[in-house]
Amino acid sequence: MNTLSLKTLLCGAMLACLLSPAITLAADADREVLYWVAPMDANYRRDKAGKSPMGMDLLPVYADEAGDNSNVTIAPEIVQNLGIRTATAERSRLWRSIDTVGYVDYDESRVSHIHLRTEGWIEHLVAHSEGERVRKGEQLLELYSPDLVNAQEEFVQALAAGNKGLIRASRARLIALGIPANQVKQLEKTRKVKQTIAIYSPQDGVVSKLMVRHGMFVTPDKQVMSLADLSSVWLLAEIYEAQADWVKVGFPAEVSLAFLPGRTWEGQVEYIYPSLDPKTRTLKARLRFDNSDEALKPNMYANVKIYGGPKEEVIVIPVEALIRTGRESRVVIALGAGKFASRTVTAGIESGDWVEILAGIEPGEEVVTSGQFLLDSEASLKASMTRMQRPGAEVRDNVPDEQDIPQ
Repeated sequence: MNTLSLKTLLCGAMLACLLSPAITLAADADREVLYWVAPMDANYRRDKAGKSPMGMDLLPVYADEAGDNSNVTIAPEIVQNLGIRTATAERSRLWRSIDTVGYVDYDESRVSHIHLRTEGWIEHLVAHSEGERVRKGEQLLELYSPDLVNAQEEFVQALAAGNKGLIRASRARLIALGIPANQVKQLEKTRKVKQTIAIYSPQDGVVSKLMVRHGMFVTPDKQVMSLADLSSVWLLAEIYEAQADWVKVGFPAEVSLAFLPGRTWEGQVEYIYPSLDPKTRTLKARLRFDNSDEALKPNMYANVKIYGGPKEEVIVIPVEALIRTGRESRVVIALGAGKFASRTVTAGIESGDWVEILAGIEPGEEVVTSGQFLLDSEASLKASMTRMQRPGAEVRDNVPDEQDIPQ
């Protein structure tokens, strides 16, 4: 081949390279472009041509090829070997039930804190440890206080003088210092000053906190002990932030504990705390339960189910069929005859084994509940490979290979 022929061949090849993309673009001009995607990220979509975050040209996705570039076809025997199972999307009632955990706590409306109204020394302590049971009117301790002794002496002197105004003032002072009314009456009758004053329990319950010991010096700002009545307890349930709007005061609830299998307590939401816990990002809901047998003990963990009311006529699918990627949610649709397609959906509330689908699925469609992750990966890979085949790639065939060019 002479030099002229070689130049003619090269010029023809270069002309073909220049004209072929133009021919391809002219042919593609009649095709409808749905959107533009990045070659390396199928989730990066735009309405017009441009550059991807990596600096690459966006690729068009045409209407005539977008419908099936993510479909996967599998032979029937392979479907059986993979154990693929499906379920039908249907319209149904979905209960907004909240499955969570909680812990038993004291009913704070039945807790008493024992403080003294004057300083002194504890001469005799009846309750020696936390957890001891006490009855209303039972003696808790004996207190020696110089102020109480002086107040008794003033009252006895007022009685001896017969000054009614002074008697009323002295009696009021004794009661203000915390001496029970029955002991004031006894003092008025016997007129004998006691060196120690007995302090009695204001309620039935158990000693939940004990801050003092025998012989200690105490002041009014020192808490001596706390008494709690366990015939009624609170249960504080943890509600996730995403479900905070589901729970309202008065909603029914069920509680079960691991150490008593088969037994449940029925109650209702009594109060919802106004703020979230900054560490757990949960909202506390308070339930109250009668506990006459004291089976529920403070700090026990419990499984809680709160029924938040139903949503009618919603599209639901099994929650195991939903594929969450972080950016979006998808399901795999069974099209029949071994064909499957991955589809983006909008998920709503989740309740038990079911999840609401707001958009992306119609009632009656079959969704894959087992093996969907493998099918979704295959569909995503196929779609990505299809989009990476840029228009005009066949132009390469018009350029002569290096080995065909005469040296």
